[in-house]
Amino acid sequence: MSKSNITLIVGIILVFLVVMFGTRFVKTIPAGHAGVATLFGEVVDQDYGSGLHFPVNPLYEWFLYDIREDTITEQAKVPSQDQLQTTIDVSVRFSINESLVSTTYQQFGSKERIVEKQLSPALRSILREAGKTIPRAEDFFLEETQAFLQDYLSTSLRADLEPKGLNIDRVLIRSIDLPPFIMRAIEAKKEREQEVEKQKAELERYRTEQQQKIAQATAEREAAEQQAEKVKVLADAQAYEIRQLNEAIAENPAYLQLRAMDALKEISKNPSSKIYFLNGDSPQPLPLMNIGDVLKTGK
Repeated sequence: MSKSNITLIVGIILVFLVVMFGTRFVKTIPAGHAGVATLFGEVVDQDYGSGLHFPVNPLYEWFLYDIREDTITEQAKVPSQDQLQTTIDVSVRFSINESLVSTTYQQFGSKERIVEKQLSPALRSILREAGKTIPRAEDFFLEETQAFLQDYLSTSLRADLEPKGLNIDRVLIRSIDLPPFIMRAIEAKKEREQEVEKQKAELERYRTEQQQKIAQATAEREAAEQQAEKVKVLADAQAYEIRQLNEAIAENPAYLQLRAMDALKEISKNPSSKIYFLNGDSPQPLPLMNIGDVLKTGK
């Protein structure tokens, strides 16, 4: 075979290889994903994050993990120390650790299998263990109990699952269903408490009304006392004035004559007035007006 023929054959083979395997030298990992490569069934000890990877072995087989945050919900019956079963619904936010995907895939497989075989069983087991620390079933309704459960579940799940390639972001308690007879007892207790609060409010309202009435009566009494004191003061003043006047008259008889003269002066200013005196020789004559008209009427 000539040299030119050999060159042609080699060229054809290279073109065939490029056409068949050229795209396999490049691997693009989508955003939010991580890649795991296997060669002849063996996991390659290298993690591939999102982006373009070149060159890569064209014989690699690829498995992609969705490493974005995900949520699962789990419902379990949890016994408390009083041996009563409480149904608790929990949600867990988690994601695949991008830096451990090759180890995670080699040990546990796909994301769905990790959730089924690792996350869910661990969650149920830890939840039951946490329930054993709760004295009574109704204590699950307490805020401090729920806060304890969420913290306990988060801490325990992280310790168990993060070495396996799962990041536990948050654990939330969605709902708590106590045994029916306990629910009825709690509802009855709430109704009694509401009735007590209602009675307290009514009693407080009555007490306020009574205090207002007492305050009003006190104010009215004080006002009456002040008015009585005012009347007494005025009466005392008038009595004092009369006593002073009587004493002045007794000590000075000419005072009445002076007042009579003042009255005569005022009467004299009226032209129609006719003035006569009864007992004109008296030192204190009293003025009489229009006596003539009275005498004419008598005739």
